[in-house]
Amino acid sequence: MVRSLPEAVLLVDGYNIVGAWSYLKLTRDRDGLEAARWQLVEALLNYSAFQGFDTRVIFDAQYQKNCSHQEVINQYLSVHYTDFGQTADTYIEKACAAFRPYLQQAQPTRLIVATSDRIQQLMVMGYGAEWMSAQQLGCEVKSTSARVRRQQSRKQSSGRFLANSINAKARQRLAELRMGLP
Repeated sequence: MVRSLPEAVLLVDGYNIVGAWSYLKLTRDRDGLEAARWQLVEALLNYSAFQGFDTRVIFDAQYQKNCSHQEVINQYLSVHYTDFGQTADTYIEKACAAFRPYLQQAQPTRLIVATSDRIQQLMVMGYGAEWMSAQQLGCEVKSTSARVRRQQSRKQSSGRFLANSINAKARQRLAELRMGLP
């Protein structure tokens, strides 16, 4: 079966976001870059699934001489590492150029790039992609997380008692039995 296009493809400039979100900077400075990278990935897991986005977090080959590769986290999220010497900006620009035909279809898929790099913002908008600042992405991730928690608490509170999961007539009969009525 052919997988349908997602509502949107979200390209995230990983190190740009790590440097922009205060708690990720704190993690980076305290526990290292690897810990901050995975904290960002964890933050984007629920957000991507809730939004139905195909999210791709791009990290350039900073401090590593590895070949490019990707790690698929789940159906909504993957992490991409560029080749040594290739920047995340270049990777994102090439991805925007390759995605351009999908933006011009009758039912276009949205392409969103999350970065606070001003030059990158102008470049991706030139390809027809949408731009989202690191701060805006942070606010949306927090907002989505709060919505998910509210939905989960509503589900838990309504299903907490057995009586809430049965119909009114059965509840009435149980009350009668509890009181010793025939």
